Amino acid sequence: MAAADGLAMYDKTRQIGSQIRVEDYAPLVKRIAHHMMLRMPACVQVDDLIQAGMIGLLEAAQKYDSSRGASFETYAGIRIRGAIVDEMRRGDWAPRSVHRNARRISEAIGVVESRTGRDAQDAEVADELGVEINDYFAMLRDSSASRLFSYEEAFGDDETSISTAGTGSDHASPLEGIQRSALKHSLAQAITQLPEREKLVLALYYDEELNLKEIGQVLGVSESRVSQIHSQAALRLRTRLADWRGED
Repeated sequence: MAAADGLAMYDKTRQIGSQIRVEDYAPLVKRIAHHMMLRMPACVQVDDLIQAGMIGLLEAAQKYDSSRGASFETYAGIRIRGAIVDEMRRGDWAPRSVHRNARRISEAIGVVESRTGRDAQDAEVADELGVEINDYFAMLRDSSASRLFSYEEAFGDDETSISTAGTGSDHASPLEGIQRSALKHSLAQAITQLPEREKLVLALYYDEELNLKEIGQVLGVSESRVSQIHSQAALRLRTRLADWRGED
């Protein structure tokens, strides 16, 4: 969307009413953008995410209906995240080699864990892939940004229905609801079985909503290492939930 269009929407949005001042929620956009940088490629700048998020915020202000019971901040957060994800999807940045390597890593983790009966270690996965450990870490960094497995996109938020209410989307069938519930239960179980550091990174990222730098400070490691740990946790979960994803 062009900057002029964004400004026009902004001017229109300010007319909605005195209860919502869009500019008051700009910090929310920045916080979400910095938080979502974890799954973005290195070529993406946080300003790109903020710009996309601002469009989501403006759309939220236009469509918000307080009678549905959700606070504006909750509703806006959903719209902001959705706008950022949609913008990155349109970019279609990831080359096929990134997807291929992510699948190779997932398969290697499965082979090692089947053979050893325990969590696969970094060096073991690298050996199984036939690459040096630093090359393995580079593959993890690329895979983390490709969003081949995303907790938020795959399982969403309990309040996701707020964002689709009134849009004409069909409601999920009872069977779909049961399947979704079972999948989330399986995911929760799989997370409890992750190595402690991987569990901690997921908890800090998804529950506490810390960004890469903040998680690195907690763990005493670099932002790059946090990205690697997150990616390996995601690929390990992908391996263990392969039946749900319809993969061999």
